[in-house]
Amino acid sequence: MSSAPVVRCGPDERTHLEVKDRSARLATALAEMGVRHGDRYAIVMRNEIAFLEATLAGAANGAVPVPVNWHWTCEDLAHLLIDSTSKVVIVHTDLLSAVEAILPEGVRIIEAPVPQHVADEYGFARPDPTGRHLELEALIANSEPVATAITDPPLSIIYTSGTTGRPKGILRQPVAPETASTMAELVMTGLALEPSMSTLIPAPLYHTAPNVHATFAVALGMDLEIMARFDAEKLLALVDDRRINHVQMVPTMFVRLLRLAPEIRSRYDLSSLMSVVHAAAPCPREIKQKVIDWLGPIVHEFYGGSETAMVVACTSAQWLAHPGTVGRPIGDAAVTIVGDDGAELPPGEVGEIYLKPFSAWPDFTYLGNEAKRRDMERDGFVTIGDIGYVDAEGYVFLEDRRNDMIISGGVNIYPAEIEACIVELDTVADVAVFGVLHPEFGETIAAHVEPVPGSTVEPAAIRAHVAGRLAKYKVPSIVIVEKELPREDSGKLFKRKLREPYWKDPVDA
Repeated sequence: MSSAPVVRCGPDERTHLEVKDRSARLATALAEMGVRHGDRYAIVMRNEIAFLEATLAGAANGAVPVPVNWHWTCEDLAHLLIDSTSKVVIVHTDLLSAVEAILPEGVRIIEAPVPQHVADEYGFARPDPTGRHLELEALIANSEPVATAITDPPLSIIYTSGTTGRPKGILRQPVAPETASTMAELVMTGLALEPSMSTLIPAPLYHTAPNVHATFAVALGMDLEIMARFDAEKLLALVDDRRINHVQMVPTMFVRLLRLAPEIRSRYDLSSLMSVVHAAAPCPREIKQKVIDWLGPIVHEFYGGSETAMVVACTSAQWLAHPGTVGRPIGDAAVTIVGDDGAELPPGEVGEIYLKPFSAWPDFTYLGNEAKRRDMERDGFVTIGDIGYVDAEGYVFLEDRRNDMIISGGVNIYPAEIEACIVELDTVADVAVFGVLHPEFGETIAAHVEPVPGSTVEPAAIRAHVAGRLAKYKVPSIVIVEKELPREDSGKLFKRKLREPYWKDPVDA
């Protein structure tokens, strides 16, 4: 690590002191625009250092940042801006037209320049400032740093993308000063992170885990590398070049790394890595085993939700002893499994997972939907919609999402199991399995498959592969080969987009 900790993104580099100074200046500018303690402002930006600075500005004056998934349609974006009551939107110039088209009355825009390297990563010509709005760099340059220290800085409001209905904003209570150190310690445990490490974030900062990760890294004085956009080989090159100690990823990134030719992977020195942590989606056992075999027993995992933070976590050793687990509760967190009748289930029985976050984590509600918040709680435990079980030693295992579960002919089918089976094929880059309406069985199974570039995938081969490994009723009736599946920058699939064409009419397959 360098003597003065820095934040890097592509060729851009700033010390923590510079990042904090720019954030404090932006906090003053926001206050002068009417965004003060408790008020909200949205951030519609791709990954870069200014995204982090815009987030930290809230901690400087007590305003609440609302990071936005810039992939969202105008309809969802309009809902977010109205629902969050954001007073200001900070937006990259190339994303400006989408925001202007749905901008609620009275909401002001701060236009942020797109760094050249970000435009290059996404393959578009870097746009010039429009001159239609206040400009981020001018506001920072012409403002003094905010003077008043905030002792209870707010956490970002993250909107869930969900599988049904409108995205919901998760509003958390401010972090109480007396619990801040305990919360930081447990978050660091979940992230398998230590202050002495240098760390890399390859996922979008509009997601909860990368957002929390980045802000904690600055608070703890860590060298931080942010990728403008995930690329498997570029990640390896960064680890080699910067001697990165820690990376947070999602399972899809593992898949893409493992798809690299062995001679490409062996080209890079990864010996500096001390910890690789993953979350956000179930990781197929075969994929995780391959990553541990490759990188060594440095692979960690945590599980929780945007609402609860990490509740359970596991090391490589724990996972190898309990293959498939996502871990055991950390701190004073707890997990219970509930059956369809509302009764708590014993170890080994599958039901809905209810989580109790560690007590230092601030409570939450959904903006404008307190009833939804109450409905998901029982006896201090909340559900985020996952199905699974706990073994006799307290290790948690996921089966699937409740909303993703397929009920065909009265039988519960978990898509994640089928997806893990299909992705074993060397010709398959990614797959989405979900239920579609069926006139006789209620639902039938559809699989949309993305081939590895240059490979051919036949639907019959997919069905045969599943039939050879899983029960007959788990074989997809519908197999569609897509050139590319719709997904976010993190690799998370937009299953809702794939489901929509099937919603109108039952499929007789």
